[in-house]
Amino acid sequence: MFVSKSMTRKLITTTPETDVLTVGKMMKENQIRHIPVVDEGDILLGMVTDRDVRSAMSSVAHEDFDSKDERKKLSALTVKEIMTRDLVTVSPLHTLQDVLLLFQKHHYGALPVVDDKGVIKGIISIRDLVRAFINVMGIGEPGALLGIVAEDKLGQMKNIVDIITEENISMGSILVARHWEEGKRAVFPYLMTLNKARIKKKLEEAGYELLDPLEWHLDQLPRK
Repeated sequence: MFVSKSMTRKLITTTPETDVLTVGKMMKENQIRHIPVVDEGDILLGMVTDRDVRSAMSSVAHEDFDSKDERKKLSALTVKEIMTRDLVTVSPLHTLQDVLLLFQKHHYGALPVVDDKGVIKGIISIRDLVRAFINVMGIGEPGALLGIVAEDKLGQMKNIVDIITEENISMGSILVARHWEEGKRAVFPYLMTLNKARIKKKLEEAGYELLDPLEWHLDQLPRK
């Protein structure tokens, strides 16, 4: 899953000389929180966020309570004075997994996507990632999540898939995660049916332990 397939391509960009009031208006009208700052050749120079704009406005308002003077100062304040220049970027050939790890590590809300010449090609946000994984996992369609505890050894996944498909039930996706018991894995197939009863019975007859997906959580996993 490459970034190029899930990123937002239709970008609202700005220049370093744009004033803060204009950028704030652009964000409000387009309902966005991040705007890339580029030069005439679309080379990425920085990023301005709604937080940057709010901070700038709060700072000016704190110094001056006269609305006319306040707007005058904000009109004179430009993007280049508040934008973030030291950016982490990704390329269109990065994977969504790469981006997910960067979001987790650095708490980003969005990352600019640039080519090898530094030209902006898009932006990938948390919203884009959520949409991509919903599509990949098939959970946008009606269905039910099943939890299974399986031994961590070859052949287990095939057995589980065979049991499900023998009942003529399709799967939107299947996720394998760590389990708190050593030598075990938690398997979560998303079944394209709301009736799990006969599948659960057949899995139990095959010796599998069923797991309530709501009971699986990170705090139970072994610490590394």
